[in-house]
Amino acid sequence: MRNYIKYIGILALGMVACEPEFDNPVDEQDAYSNGEADFSNYVALGNSLTAGYADNALYITGQQNSYPNILAQQFAKVQETQEFRIPYMADNAGGLLAGDQQITSNRLVLETLFNEEGEPVQTPKVYTGMAPTTNVLNKLTGPFNNMGVPGARSYHLLAPGYGNPAGLMADPATANPYFVRFASSPEASVLEDAVAQQPTFFSLWIGNNDVLGYATTGGLNEASITDPAMFTGAYTQLVNGLVQSGAEEGVLINIPDVTDVPFFTTIPNNALVLSAEQAANLTGFFQAVAGIFTQVLMQQQVPQEQAAQIASQYALTFSEGPNRFVIDVPETQTNPLGFRQMTEEELLLFTIDRTAIPTQGYGSAAVGPEVMQVLGILQQGGQPTPEQAQLVLEAVNGIDDKDALDIQEIQNIRNATAKYNETILALAQANGLAHVDAAALLNKVATTGISFDEGTVTSTFGSGGAFSLDGIHLTPRGYALVANKIIEEINKTYNSEVPTVNIGNYGTVTPSNDVGN
Repeated sequence: MRNYIKYIGILALGMVACEPEFDNPVDEQDAYSNGEADFSNYVALGNSLTAGYADNALYITGQQNSYPNILAQQFAKVQETQEFRIPYMADNAGGLLAGDQQITSNRLVLETLFNEEGEPVQTPKVYTGMAPTTNVLNKLTGPFNNMGVPGARSYHLLAPGYGNPAGLMADPATANPYFVRFASSPEASVLEDAVAQQPTFFSLWIGNNDVLGYATTGGLNEASITDPAMFTGAYTQLVNGLVQSGAEEGVLINIPDVTDVPFFTTIPNNALVLSAEQAANLTGFFQAVAGIFTQVLMQQQVPQEQAAQIASQYALTFSEGPNRFVIDVPETQTNPLGFRQMTEEELLLFTIDRTAIPTQGYGSAAVGPEVMQVLGILQQGGQPTPEQAQLVLEAVNGIDDKDALDIQEIQNIRNATAKYNETILALAQANGLAHVDAAALLNKVATTGISFDEGTVTSTFGSGGAFSLDGIHLTPRGYALVANKIIEEINKTYNSEVPTVNIGNYGTVTPSNDVGN
C-alpha cells in the first residue's frame, strides 16, 4: 500500500527584485514632527524579532533591515538623533563560533531543484558559500541601541550573567551566545545595559519565545510555557525599569499567535492524497483494526456491545483525493489505542519528515508483507493468531506528538498568549505608552494578506514576502511592515509625524548562494 503527499514546492519565485519608489520622499526634518516624543536616544529591547533574525540565523543584512533600525532611520527624519548602534555579526553566513567550534548553523537560502516533470522547484538549504566568522568570544565594544537577543524569553532580559561566557558551558547553559558578544560585563543583564544608556525612547517586543519553544516541539512539555504570572512579573519589571530610567516614552508590542506562521501552516493536515484503490485499501485496514480490537476487548471480559462501540472509533474511512492524517494521542479509557484522525484546526510542523509519509506510511499505516498476509486471512474469514493480530495493531503509524499540534496544545498556546497580551496592554495604558497589536497585524497577513503599492504581503511560505525561510521570523519586507505599524501607533500616541517606509523597497528571501560576505 503506497500513500502519497503533495509535497510543498516553492515554484516560480520572483521575490528579490524590489520595485522602485516613484514618489520622491521629503526627508527634511522640518517637514515632519516628533510631537511629544523624544527620539534622540532610541533603545530597542527584545529577542530575535528585534535583532533582525531571519532564515534561521542572525546575519548582517538581516540586522540592517531589523524593524528597530528602520525606526531609527525614520526617527532621524523628524529630529536630531544619536547614532543607532547595532552589534553586527561578522558576515552574512549567519553561523556562530565559540572558539574553533561552530555552535549554530548557517542561514538558509533557496536551492533550485527539478521535480519528476522537469519543473524547477525551489527549496530551503543551509548556506555553504562560506564558513562563519562570528566568534562569540570576541567581545564587541558597546553600548548598543539594538538590544535584541535571539532566543531570549521575557525573564532572560532581567537575568544577571546572561552574557557571561562561562555560562555557555553550564548544563543547562545560563548564558546566551548572542548577548555574550556585546554584554558590557559578564554579570550585566540586558535591562541594565539598556537603561545605562539613558534612553529617551524605547521599544519592547518580548514574549514570543515564552510559548514558541513549546509550539515548535509539538507541545511535548506544557511546563515549557512561561507561567503567565511569571511573565507579568518579569514584563512589569522591564517596563518599570525603562520608564524609571527616564525613558517615559516608548512602545510595547504584543505577542502574535505563533500558530499563524508558516512553520505551522505550510503543510496541510489533509495532505494524505490517495487514489481510489489506496483509499479502499486503507479503509479496509482500519476496519480490520476495529475488528481485531473488538476481539481483544472481549477477551478482557468487556461485553461485546461495549467492545464494539469502543473499537468502532478505529474504523477510519478514507476517500479518493486529500485525506486527514492519523495522529497519535495519549492513551485513555475512551481511546485505549491512542490514535485518531486530525481535525481541521490541528497543525503539522514544518520539520516533519515528509519522506516518511509515502515510504513508511507515516500518518496512516505501515502495511508491509506480513501485515498484508494477516489481512488476507481476515478477508477469507480466518482467525489470526494473537501475534498476527498484534502485527496489525502495531502497523498503525500515526503522526508523532513532536510533529503536530493538537487542539488542546493549540489552546494552551493561545491561552498563554492571551494572558501575556493582557499584561502588555495594561502596562501600555498605565504608563501612557504606545501599544502595537502585532497579533492582529500578523493574523491579517496570514488570513487576507496586506496590500501595498506593488503587491500583497502574505504568510505563504517562500513566496508570500512576509516570512523568511525558517517559517517563523520575518523578511526585511515583513520587518518593514511591522515598523510601519509601530510608527502608526507612535504617531497616534505622541502626536508625532514620523514618516512610514515603502515596504516594496525591502527584500524578501534569498534565492541563491549569492548572499555576500
